[in-house]
Amino acid sequence: MFELKYHTTQAWTDAVMADFPRFLQDHAAAEKKASGMAMAMLSHYPDKAKLVRAMTDLAIEELIHFKQVLKLLVARNVTLGQDKKDPYINQIRQLFRNGTSFFLMDRLLVAAVIEARGYEKFYLVSKALPEGKDKELYVAIAKSEEKHKNLFVELAYEYFDKAEVDQRLEEILIAEAAICESLPIQAVLH
Repeated sequence: MFELKYHTTQAWTDAVMADFPRFLQDHAAAEKKASGMAMAMLSHYPDKAKLVRAMTDLAIEELIHFKQVLKLLVARNVTLGQDKKDPYINQIRQLFRNGTSFFLMDRLLVAAVIEARGYEKFYLVSKALPEGKDKELYVAIAKSEEKHKNLFVELAYEYFDKAEVDQRLEEILIAEAAICESLPIQAVLH
């Protein structure tokens, strides 16, 4: 449906493979937060039936991903770890505009871009992992993130003019690329 403007480098994948336990801890935290974000969205917009149904399903799916990543942590005898502030998420959330309709559109489109970034990075991780259950899990999670990316754009089209959505999405993609370029390379999802 759309393409990211910045492509994650091989250096990021190398960092993840060099410190996979740290990546798993961060990934688990991201899945928890994604589930919570979906619950918050459906709570804030109870009058939007399509959004409520979609966010209910998304919250459950993200929580299942959390459980799957938690199993990987347990299998490696790695603790869950403390949730930390995510500089990428903090910066991209600054793109939200004020005003009820603008804010909802931006929430949906920023979520779409975050899911697209997740898809890209989980795909890179899946390619780097050796054959086996871990690789299969990351292939499945990457496919799921790609569906989520499209879901958020479809929801934006449901509630807003397509041309306005497309214009705002382009602006967010450009800003997101600049954010990605500015971040240090670490064994974390964002």
